[in-house]
Amino acid sequence: MRELLRLVPYLKRYPRPMTFGMVALVLAKAAAVLTPQVLKWTIDDLAVSVTIDKLLYYAGLIVAIAVFQGFFRFWMRRLLIGVSRHVEYDLRGDFFAQLQRMSPSFFNQWRTGDLMSRASSDVSAVRMVLGPGIMYPAETVIVTLGALLFMVSISWELTLVAVAIMPVVSFVVMRFGSVIHKRFESIQEKMSDVSALVQENLAGMRVVKAYSQEQRQKEKFNVENDEYFNRQMRLVKVWGAFHPLLAALIGLGTVLVLWWGGLMVMSERITLGELVAFFAYVNLLTWPMVALGWVVNIYQRGSASMKRLSVILDVEPELPSTAPAGTLPAQPAPLSGRIEFRSVGFSYNGGGNGDRVLRGIDLVIEPGQTVAFVGRTGSGKSTLTRLVPRLYDVTEGTVLVDGEDVKALPLHRLRRSIGYVPQDSFLFSETVGGNIAFGNPSASQEMIDHATALAGLNSDVEEFPKRFETMVGERGITLSGGQRQRATIARAVLIDPPILILDDVLSAVDTETEERILSQLSNVMESRTTLLVSHRISTVRNADLICVLEDGQIRERGNHDELVELDGLYASLHKKQLLERELEQI
Repeated sequence: MRELLRLVPYLKRYPRPMTFGMVALVLAKAAAVLTPQVLKWTIDDLAVSVTIDKLLYYAGLIVAIAVFQGFFRFWMRRLLIGVSRHVEYDLRGDFFAQLQRMSPSFFNQWRTGDLMSRASSDVSAVRMVLGPGIMYPAETVIVTLGALLFMVSISWELTLVAVAIMPVVSFVVMRFGSVIHKRFESIQEKMSDVSALVQENLAGMRVVKAYSQEQRQKEKFNVENDEYFNRQMRLVKVWGAFHPLLAALIGLGTVLVLWWGGLMVMSERITLGELVAFFAYVNLLTWPMVALGWVVNIYQRGSASMKRLSVILDVEPELPSTAPAGTLPAQPAPLSGRIEFRSVGFSYNGGGNGDRVLRGIDLVIEPGQTVAFVGRTGSGKSTLTRLVPRLYDVTEGTVLVDGEDVKALPLHRLRRSIGYVPQDSFLFSETVGGNIAFGNPSASQEMIDHATALAGLNSDVEEFPKRFETMVGERGITLSGGQRQRATIARAVLIDPPILILDDVLSAVDTETEERILSQLSNVMESRTTLLVSHRISTVRNADLICVLEDGQIRERGNHDELVELDGLYASLHKKQLLERELEQI
């Protein structure tokens, strides 16, 4: 239950509704405790004589108490349940904000479906702790204390008979609560597996259908879903046995009260009205005992869910910003664009030499210079460029921008100065214009038009049914690969960054389109530092400097003509691609 203590700061944000909600709860439950006393007065008075005036008086009194109780019960639920909804909102927002702070390596380790399960079902389970989980225990305390006081005032002897069964009830609740907690934890874990499988299949549905694997994926889902169902049923069996056992114990207590109380009425030790009131108080105590079991279940579920949320909330970001909170300007001054790699090495798992993706990288890139990186797949080209915006941090050496270690620069300022176009050309389920303006939502239509023209996407946009207001499907699925790549280029160009990183972004366009886009981007690239990753020699041949990577090291460097004359790795790659183009033209 310690995990639930971290919810206290959330509750402290809403002192007024919590205070008024608890006041309303006390008044509503006070009215409930007073009702049996009215029944006692009514029966004892009517046993003497029955008149219309008495009937109207007591009926009016009961109705008045019911209206009073209903009014404050409404505000009790509205305020206390309302607070739980606010905390749910805050907690889900904090969870999402925590995910935004995480580095790419975090998402390499966690499945999307698992994170989605925690953000939805686990947050909802925690909310129940702050709604019914607070309201019902408070009700139980007030009703129990009030009912016991009135019961003792009627007969302490009969009260002992009524509460004799309570220790047994408490023992049963504790035993069942432990089992419920363990089984709910296993259910939530399996729910994460099911969510992850569904998410992967939805994201990769085209691949599933292309390979006719629908039946196989359905069978895999059935296996996971069956296990989830079985775990739910194991919990249902425990929960199903818990309620009847609790009801049987309460029923046994009721029989004892009826027998003993009947004997006391017969011996005139208590009145019939007092016995009826006593039974009403026993019934009032019945709901708290039943609610106690439900609340235990809620707390066990909430504790298990909060534990799962805490695993994510307690993760320290691998790439923390060094700037204190609230010190960054809305639009920080951009960087000039000088980049330096000093003895840079990198490993995805921080391992030894055998695990290193990059090693011994020394390179200086001046502002306005275009530097291209080529090499075989897996040579470390993309990884090297990702070190500049700190999508990953170096494990050896230093990366400097404008003479400062990137680790010392506020992340916001660093990344606002970089236009990064990744390989996967990710687009959101938004309009074409919304995707292009993602990095600068306040951009004018003229700016969007200009960026689109530079990326060579303007003619395509003109053919879209609603031009820039055309919605693209999830991950840009309604656009072609080339259109997605050009849209992401436009998105990067629009923010007018001093540093532009193009990570193999022209692989999905034909050679003619590639030449046109590079020609349009040439003026943009001249005025800013550009890092260009590509497999095509045609893409990089006009770069100021070309670096050839192999096994995580820069093996060759120079311009196109110098590297061709060197007759090394670059020249070999150049000859191979020339031959491929000649064969395509045959």
